[in-house]
Amino acid sequence: MSYVNTLMEKIVQRNPNEPEFLQAAREVLESLEPVIERHPEYVDAGLFERIVEPERQIIFRVPWVDDKGEVQVNRGFRVEFSSAIGPYKGGLRLHPSVNLSIIKFLGFEQIFKNSLTGLPIGGGKGGSDFDPKGKSDAEVMRFCQSFMTELYRHIGADTDVPAGDIGVGGREIGYMFGQYKRIVNRYEGVLTGKGLTWGGSLARTEATGYGLVYFVDEMLKTRGESFAGKRVVVSGSGNVAIYAAQKVKELGGEVVAMSDSNGYFVDEKGVNLDTIRLLKEVQRKRCKDYLAMHDHASYFEGCDDIWTVPCDIALPCATQNEINEQSARTLVANGCIAVAEGANMPSTPEAVKVFLDNKVLFGPGKAANAGGVAVSALEMSQNSMRYSWTFEEVDAKLKDIMVNIHKKAYEAANDYGFSGNLVVGANIAGFLKVADAMYSHGIV
Repeated sequence: MSYVNTLMEKIVQRNPNEPEFLQAAREVLESLEPVIERHPEYVDAGLFERIVEPERQIIFRVPWVDDKGEVQVNRGFRVEFSSAIGPYKGGLRLHPSVNLSIIKFLGFEQIFKNSLTGLPIGGGKGGSDFDPKGKSDAEVMRFCQSFMTELYRHIGADTDVPAGDIGVGGREIGYMFGQYKRIVNRYEGVLTGKGLTWGGSLARTEATGYGLVYFVDEMLKTRGESFAGKRVVVSGSGNVAIYAAQKVKELGGEVVAMSDSNGYFVDEKGVNLDTIRLLKEVQRKRCKDYLAMHDHASYFEGCDDIWTVPCDIALPCATQNEINEQSARTLVANGCIAVAEGANMPSTPEAVKVFLDNKVLFGPGKAANAGGVAVSALEMSQNSMRYSWTFEEVDAKLKDIMVNIHKKAYEAANDYGFSGNLVVGANIAGFLKVADAMYSHGIV
C-alpha cells in the first residue's frame, strides 16, 4: 500500500463522519505524491502527518437572547490549522450547515491558498451554525458579541486574524470588532473586512471576484485566448459573483447567467449588473425578481441546471460540490474552454477529472479565489502601518499577486511532470513553502 493510502486510512480513522475534510485531504495528498518521492526527508520528519492535523481546534457554546427574550444556544468553531509561515488567517462562516468537518476542510485549504499569495499568513477557519438570515440587527449584534466573548482569547493581530465568509459581512465584522476592542482595550488589526472609516481596505469587497478573473485571464493567455467575446456563466450572486461579473465585462466578456440558492436566470443580452447590485446589495431580494425589470430574461427554479447554459467560461462562485460529473460533462459538450472556482471546492473530484481529461483550463479554488485573502493580508499590512492605500494601488497589488499565483502553480506543475494541471501545481507550490518552514522549525 502506498504511503498516501496508508496515511489516508489513519486520517479516516481519526476523523470519522467528516466527509468534506476527508475529501480535501485526499485531493491534496494524492497530488503531493511526486513531492513525497522527491523529498523523503519530509516523510521522515512526519511532515505530512502533521500538516493534516490542526495545531488547535476550538469548539465553544454561544448563548444569546433573541428579540422575544428567549435564550438561544449555538455552537462556535475556530480551527487554527497552520502557523508555519505566519499568524492564522481565514474567514468566519455563519450558516446552519456549519460543522467541524466543513470548518476543517476550509481551514486545510486555507493553508495552501494563503501560502500561494506569497504573503506571511497561515491557515485557519471558523464560524458557527447561527443563521443571520431573518434575524434583526439587534439579534445579530447580541450573537456576535457572545461569539466574540469566547473567541477573543484565541485571536490577535499577531496570532490569528479572522475575516468574513458566508453570513459574515460588514455588519457582523463591526459587531465582533467592537466587542473585541471593548474586552481587550486595544485597537488592533485583529479582524479584516472592516469598514473603511475604521481600518478597512479599499477593494476588499471586490477582491475575490476581481482576483478570480485576473487568474482566468492568465490561464487564457497560455492558449492565446482572452475574455473578449466570450460567453460566461457565473453561479451565485454575492460579492464574489457580482464583482467577477463586473471584471469579466471590463475585459470584454459577457455574463449570460447568474444564480442564488433558489434558482438561476438567463439573460442573453448580458446580465445587467446594476440590477443585480440593486436586488442583492440594497433590496436583499432573489434572482427571480430580475425578471420584473428585464422581462426578456428567463428564470428557472433550482440551481443545478445553470451549468446546462452554453458558455465558453464557467465561474462557480456559490458553494462546495455544485458542479458534479454530469454537469462537467455537459459543460464540455457545450464547448466550455475554461472553468475557475470562485467558491471553495465547488467542483467534485469526478468533475475535476472530466475537465482535466478534456483539456479544459481549470483553476482550483485555492489558487483562483485567493484574491480575497490576499487583500485581507494587505489590510493587515495597512493596519500595522496605520496607513491606507488607494483603490488603484490595492487593485494593482491584487493583480500582481494573482498573476504570480498562476505563475507559481503553472511552473510547479511543469517541474513535477504535470504540465497544464493547475490543481497539482497549486497544491505543490502552496505546500512547498509551508513544508520548508515546518521542516526548519523542527518537530513542533
